[in-house]
Amino acid sequence: MADLGVDAYRFSIAWTRIHPDGSGPPEPEGLAFYDRLIDALLAKGIEPLPTLYHWDLPQALEDRGGWRNRATIDAFAEYASTVVEAFGDRVRSWITHNEPWVAAFVGHLEGVHAPGLTDWESALTAGHNILVSHGRAVRAMREASAGIQIGIALDCRPSWPASDSEADRAAQRHFDGFRNRWFFDPVFGLGYPQDMLDAFRDRGRFESEIPAWVHPGDMAEIAATLDFLGINYYTSIAVRAGADETEDTGVAPGPNPPAGYTEMGWEVTPQALTDFLVRVHNDYRPPSVLVTENGASFSEGPDNAGSIHDDRRISYLDGHIGAVGDARAQGVPVDGYFLWSLLDNFEWSLGYSQRFGIVWVDHADGQRLPKDSYDWYRNRIRAGI
Repeated sequence: MADLGVDAYRFSIAWTRIHPDGSGPPEPEGLAFYDRLIDALLAKGIEPLPTLYHWDLPQALEDRGGWRNRATIDAFAEYASTVVEAFGDRVRSWITHNEPWVAAFVGHLEGVHAPGLTDWESALTAGHNILVSHGRAVRAMREASAGIQIGIALDCRPSWPASDSEADRAAQRHFDGFRNRWFFDPVFGLGYPQDMLDAFRDRGRFESEIPAWVHPGDMAEIAATLDFLGINYYTSIAVRAGADETEDTGVAPGPNPPAGYTEMGWEVTPQALTDFLVRVHNDYRPPSVLVTENGASFSEGPDNAGSIHDDRRISYLDGHIGAVGDARAQGVPVDGYFLWSLLDNFEWSLGYSQRFGIVWVDHADGQRLPKDSYDWYRNRIRAGI
């Protein structure tokens, strides 16, 4: 990373390493691991940016209901306080949750991620409790270390109607509420969108005017003051009637996507990133914005000379870094950009089938080779992005 020239590194702290049982006395070896990582980063002039929750809930908490159980809210605040007390003297900026929409809906509605559930009540309850835990953790973290900067990383899926028909426009509005506004609005003190409360009630997701999983004081707690907003962006989507609660693009993931798509089956749409950043600025006025994830999966591997010519990734990154610059030129306070990812990673339910890294990893023996995109990104950083 020092050779690459980055001045900050975003990583996740595993709750399970700090509190294996979810709460109680912290595990010294877990704290020592992150102690070494933070010190090593600082020694190279790289600012650490830890994320506290990237979907790895201690099994002991899941056994008691996980994010469907409000006791997990206090356990998360305890964990947040523990790590800030341990590292707050050296770590200036923190992220509470990564992509709560994914944790709630992909894990509790689609059944793709842990805990593999497939019902709306679980998804809505889990999503709400995650948001409350964010707000409660913000308070605990500020009490543990004065002067730190705290944010949350929300993923997004900008969208547009597949046609000018009334049905497609209504579907797109609902999708935007389901996929974006349901989390962005409450974090910024607007509460859950009324149109979505009405729609979810009409669709039988809950019955009462105020859902049972909302307790007095919750919405104020969720809207804890933030120092920055993290936005994870990869793609956008056209929405048509009958598909207002799905992200299916019709393009299957794989090594030979149509032109203009990544191997995740995601369309390459950098202009949508500019538009969404401008929208967030206009609608919510966060004091600072970080693009906390942006990147593309392409599977090019080493040629006979050991070189990796991932031109498609370079094109993707060039377009999206330019899109961030366009948003900044329109007044959006974007203060950082984090490429996903440094290394080819384990991509959750897709395993090692997708490669997002600018460094190629041989998953059999751990060999690492910088791709052409690594050199391109290093040169871009040296040129001041």
